[in-house]
Amino acid sequence: MKLPSETLRRGLCVSVALLGLSAAPAFAQEVSPSHLAAAREAVDALDTTEQFDQILLNAATQAKAELIINNPNLQAEISNMVDDEALKLAPRRGDLESEIARIYAKLFTEQELREIGQFYQTEAGKKLLAQGPTASRDMMAAADVWASGIVRDLRNATINAAAKLAPPATASSTQ
Repeated sequence: MKLPSETLRRGLCVSVALLGLSAAPAFAQEVSPSHLAAAREAVDALDTTEQFDQILLNAATQAKAELIINNPNLQAEISNMVDDEALKLAPRRGDLESEIARIYAKLFTEQELREIGQFYQTEAGKKLLAQGPTASRDMMAAADVWASGIVRDLRNATINAAAKLAPPATASSTQ
């Protein structure tokens, strides 16, 4: 029987291997240092990678929980050990930053990246980042209301128009 931590470790190894294979083509295209620097500036300004900040913390929390279940009397030691191991992995966050910068560098020119970075460092850009999710949510709600009205009105209009196409049957024609 595999322990949960062994299963987790094997799953992580497979995931890392697959990620490495899928990332290989991304490294094949060389990007100039200035283009990559512009991409990093844009990525930083966009807070693009902020959504990944909790991955290591969540993995450490999960590892602690799995190990403590099997050894509850070693809770403090396990917690400290997992924290130490997680801290050793923290510098690898830079690898993700670099890969995401390369992705942006492939999609945008150096000049576009500089303009993106400059805009999102302005007050308007910062506000767009902060209010963007709210605007998107409200936009989707407005689109749902609009779509419902369009569907209703089209249905009513086509029913009325169809009624004009075929005059109602008379009593003598239905016999």
